Amino acid sequence: MEGLVVDPKFWRDRSVLISGHSGFKGSWLALWLHHMGARVTGMSLEPPSSPNLFELARVADVADSVHGDVRELEALNSVCRKAHPEIIFHLAAQSLVRESYRDPATTFATNTLGTVNCLEAARHADTVRAVVVVTTDKCYRNSGRTQGYRETDELGGTDPYAASKACAELVTEAYRRSFFSSPERQALVASVRAGNVIGGGDWAAERLVPDAVRAFSSGEPLRLRNPTSMRPWQHVLDPLLGYLMLGEHLLRGVESAARAWNFGPDLKDAKPVEWVADELAARWGGGVRWVTDKSAELKEAEVLALDSSQARRDLHWTPRLPLADALDWVVDWYRGHLKGNNPRAQTLSQIQKYMSLAGS
Repeated sequence: MEGLVVDPKFWRDRSVLISGHSGFKGSWLALWLHHMGARVTGMSLEPPSSPNLFELARVADVADSVHGDVRELEALNSVCRKAHPEIIFHLAAQSLVRESYRDPATTFATNTLGTVNCLEAARHADTVRAVVVVTTDKCYRNSGRTQGYRETDELGGTDPYAASKACAELVTEAYRRSFFSSPERQALVASVRAGNVIGGGDWAAERLVPDAVRAFSSGEPLRLRNPTSMRPWQHVLDPLLGYLMLGEHLLRGVESAARAWNFGPDLKDAKPVEWVADELAARWGGGVRWVTDKSAELKEAEVLALDSSQARRDLHWTPRLPLADALDWVVDWYRGHLKGNNPRAQTLSQIQKYMSLAGS
């Protein structure tokens, strides 16, 4: 396998703080880091759904879990004082577009002010040498083009969620240039943007895969808001691989890594929602189907794709799971869960399988 991959020895006994570790992506990251021997501390609110991967996979058993809100600076200061992290992965967010319309104030407070607080806590924590701020592919000003957006393209956002994440990107750049580049406080700060992430253990509302699992397992048709919308689908482990590779570069002092990064799928894996729904239904079997939800009034971008050539060139990162394989893994995970398989065991099994694909 070409290029650098995640080195478990590098992460062994390293102190890592994850904000938002009770979420879907944060739980996968916490389990992966613990599997490599890292000392993981997580700060988050209660899991955002029930059921959820955090509780099913007993993530609290492998991380020092602190209940805290990123909207409160002192909560982050306190956990940094206690955990002495070398690196922070900032994942805590209000991540649902429809919820951002229902409660825009909380969305901006969590996603924008929460990023301010994370970076503010980091700059006053002497042990912190690297920060990875996780935003979204929706932080770009969407012009409707089919080519992937690059890290240097204009930021924007016409819905509260996208705008709050674009603001988080501006905050990250301001802190990087203003506070983390001086002789008095040197730490490397980067931001990361991924596509529509899928994987086992996601039960969030108003996301395609969880909605499909709920519908298919109950014998109901899956209701799609925007069947023709194009999205960059990817398995959760592909962007997490990028975050870990980037984190290692930052901790090794590679200053050129302190910038924005896209970790999206191959452009051929940008598919319409209806295509993914068809593939999920075919794998699920039993005659399950989907229908268009004509009552949905939410306005979303029709086309969205990322250009990750920078990560391929400079980090030697590549996505390891084509979309067809990612969908196989997703359906296998949920099928196993419904059969009573141990959620942590099957999550770790997929992590180990993925690491063998990645050459770790």
